[in-house]
Amino acid sequence: MKEMIMLEEMVKITSEDGHTFDAFHAKPEGIEKGAVVILQEIFGMTEQLKNVARYWASQGYCSILPAMYDRIKASTVIPFSDMETAQGMMKQLDPDKVLYDIKSSVEYVENGRGVSLIGFCWGGGAAARMASLINIRGAVSYYGTMLTENTAGGAKCSTLFHFGENDPHSPTEIIELVKKNIPSAELFAYEAGHAFANDARPDFYFEAATLDARSRTLSFLDNLHNS
Repeated sequence: MKEMIMLEEMVKITSEDGHTFDAFHAKPEGIEKGAVVILQEIFGMTEQLKNVARYWASQGYCSILPAMYDRIKASTVIPFSDMETAQGMMKQLDPDKVLYDIKSSVEYVENGRGVSLIGFCWGGGAAARMASLINIRGAVSYYGTMLTENTAGGAKCSTLFHFGENDPHSPTEIIELVKKNIPSAELFAYEAGHAFANDARPDFYFEAATLDARSRTLSFLDNLHNS
């Protein structure tokens, strides 16, 4: 597919409890296939994830990347090297308020052709959880975390999971549990570890796995949003 011209901007979104947060909005110029909400890793609204949003916009999907840490401290972006701070911020997130902000992000980009979620790491777990809670077309989880809890409710939408075979967050027993909790899920495992699709982390990035997962995600979304 020929890449589309994109429009991008920072926007403000207001949740149902009145909280206002930043979001990076990238959209194709012209007809949209559908929309996607990109859910962050534990490092916040990084430039790498803005590039992910730009990629999906280039493929015809209106994309939004909400700043989930605005609930704690506005404009927080944590260096990839500072894992301790990132984990501390992640642990402060209130699951109910996360639900509000993701739901509001979905509503912001709804264009009549359905919205799907694409989450990475913490966001991959959040996408899996939202699959049972809100009205979305699909949920894609890249190396999601806390999947025991996050898949316990099953799913009422189509789901796609990407795992790294060497990821300590998703040993075989976790993958089997996801299969049990969401029997309809599509699952793929790659010869890679955690964060294999983050090209801003050279020690983690695996290009072959990233390209395979991206191709499968594009097919998954195109099937959902063009049916």
